Amino acid sequence: MTVPDPVGTPRIVDPRLMREVLGHFASGVTVVTADTAEGPIGFTCQSFSSLSLDPPLVAFAPARTSRTWARLREIGRFCVNVLAEDQDAVSQNFARSGADKFAGVRWTPSPHGSPVLDDVVAWIDGRLWAEYDGGDHTIVVARVLDLGAHPDRRPLLYHRGSYGLLHRSEA
Repeated sequence: MTVPDPVGTPRIVDPRLMREVLGHFASGVTVVTADTAEGPIGFTCQSFSSLSLDPPLVAFAPARTSRTWARLREIGRFCVNVLAEDQDAVSQNFARSGADKFAGVRWTPSPHGSPVLDDVVAWIDGRLWAEYDGGDHTIVVARVLDLGAHPDRRPLLYHRGSYGLLHRSEA
């Protein structure tokens, strides 16, 4: 908890402590993709959420240092792929810089031409709606153009610095 000092200035929050504490919140893992004249591009993004139903909006937050987001921004359209429980290697691959992230990755074009990775839990085709300052990240809001899901697939989770799985409930 950040408590104001007597003058009203919040105390400094240690970034390591913040990462550790917020790591207790499990999140899904996504890969944001687009197609270019030179071939498909994409990056792993853990900060993703639904934002609005009317109009249909989602939000995600790439690092300000992301060269891939800079290229996706220019295109203006992209697909958010929600990874499945067996796709931790896909997540790790798309998190690397300077590599051919699509090597060995199968995909099909979405209705708007962005890569939908094979075997994902869900995909959301979007168009850049707005961007906001988010400190060392950019908060991206996208208008949903199309979307789909595979209810038989289960999501890949990220919790406390590791990938995790949902436990199947015993009915």
